[in-house]
Amino acid sequence: MSSLHIDRLLETVIKQGASDLHLTVGTPPVIRLHGRMRRLETKELTAEDTTGLMKSITPERCQQEIQEEGGTDFGFAFGDAGRFRVSVFRQKGNLAMVLRLIPSRLLTFEEIGLPPVVPGLCRRPRGLFLVTGPTGSGKTTTLASMLDYININLDRHIITVEDPIEYYHYHKKSLINQREVGTDVPSFSEALRRALRQDPDVILVGELRDLETIEAAISAAETGHLVFGTLHTTGCQGTVNRIIDAFPQNQQAEIRVQLSVTLIAVLSQALCPKQPKGMVAAYEFMLVNPAIANLIRENKTYRIDSSIQTGKKYGMRLLDEHLWELYSKSLITPEEAVDKSRRPGEMQDKIDAHRRGLDISFDDVGDSGGADDETEKALRRNS
Repeated sequence: MSSLHIDRLLETVIKQGASDLHLTVGTPPVIRLHGRMRRLETKELTAEDTTGLMKSITPERCQQEIQEEGGTDFGFAFGDAGRFRVSVFRQKGNLAMVLRLIPSRLLTFEEIGLPPVVPGLCRRPRGLFLVTGPTGSGKTTTLASMLDYININLDRHIITVEDPIEYYHYHKKSLINQREVGTDVPSFSEALRRALRQDPDVILVGELRDLETIEAAISAAETGHLVFGTLHTTGCQGTVNRIIDAFPQNQQAEIRVQLSVTLIAVLSQALCPKQPKGMVAAYEFMLVNPAIANLIRENKTYRIDSSIQTGKKYGMRLLDEHLWELYSKSLITPEEAVDKSRRPGEMQDKIDAHRRGLDISFDDVGDSGGADDETEKALRRNS
């Protein structure tokens, strides 16, 4: 199978507006379209097919890595149509591949539907801004849009550390250097250590995957840089806990203090199939105000959710509130709202009540925030 064939497959992905192409032995190529898997009307792939397709696009260095590690990741440009991020791996002794399309056009904040305070946060001179969510929730796209906003509007030196580089950025008003782990630098933590000597204003860390990288990101934010990073966590409360728990017990109190000072916001997102077609992002957004900084410092992160609820005027919102809003506007199915919800049982009850013609708000549904929230609710009811 020649490289021509891979071109035809990639053209299909672009023409149909699919997000991913899956190539594995024993089934025709499969694309993911609006969140759903669709088989292409071609023949089943054989072991020779997948090997041929792999060789037609995989750099020598990565082919070596497949031999040694059983898999590799890389990115490549497909003409002007866009870039693809590729994961090659072995399964049942054969090769399989997943190619994710990274569109060439960056979306605006409005198109993505980001909270209105985000542009202001991108202008901050320092701090840690985390974008979190499961794989495939659109974190890369959101971050690329934020960097593009800075690149267009501000004169900054931006350094990104990615594995692999996904969106290619060009110098606009800012100067932007993108470093790929494995090609330009051996690891995230090494790149971050070096970055501080490269006079950056803004640093993007593709993934805060280990203690060393998390530590380096926090100290970069503390020393006067705006640092963007991603984590595979769901929810803002879970993200804060995940960072603190990465540290040994005897350092956690100190990290809480550091985090309460450096963290400026957490945006946690989930990507949902939109009705009738397309995709829509649901967000949980936390802006670190003095109240939330206090909760982080005092190890009361279990109360973050209720602080997000009371911080609506700052643009904060819980994921389940946004899912509910998307469901009530008929943009997502009730099943999707329940699947992506952080409290599926409550979401299901609310949807059932809504269908019966009752209208309940999230404040009336059980809250895990403890007695303080009960008092707060009572005060709200009486005011």
